[in-house]
Amino acid sequence: MTPPEAPVDGKNHPGDMPPAASVCAPEPLTVLRKRSDFLKAARACRQGTSSMMVQARKRAPDEANGIRVGFTCSKKVGNAVARNRAKRRLREAARAVLPVNGQDGWDYVLIGRAEVTAARPFDLLAADLRYALRKIHGAGT
Repeated sequence: MTPPEAPVDGKNHPGDMPPAASVCAPEPLTVLRKRSDFLKAARACRQGTSSMMVQARKRAPDEANGIRVGFTCSKKVGNAVARNRAKRRLREAARAVLPVNGQDGWDYVLIGRAEVTAARPFDLLAADLRYALRKIHGAGT
C-alpha cells in the first residue's frame, strides 16, 4: 500500500488518512548509553583532531551489530548550553560521516573540545572526523 497523497486543496477533510509519518531511511547508527561501553572505547584507539577527540574500538564478534557511537563533552567545554550545542554538532557530523567512513562492528566515541567544537565550520568538523577515521582504520587495529 502506498502512502496517501496530501489533499489537492491543501485542507484536511474528515476521513482522510494523514501522509506517512517518515520517509527517511532508518538510522544506521546506534547510540552508546552505558558507561562501560564508553570506558571500553577509552582503553582502545584514540585520534585527536583540532575540533574533537575520537576514541574507537573493534567489538568482539558476539557483541552488538552495526556501528555504535557515543558523544561526550566535559565541563571544560562550557556551560550546559555550550556542551549541548557541541554534542548536537558532533551528532550531525557522525550522522553524515560514520555510515560512509565508519566500519561495521566498531564503537566510536566523539569528545568535544573547549570552544572549538561549537565554533568550527561544519564542513571542517566533518572533515576532521573523516581524518580521524582514516588514521584509526589505517593503523590496522
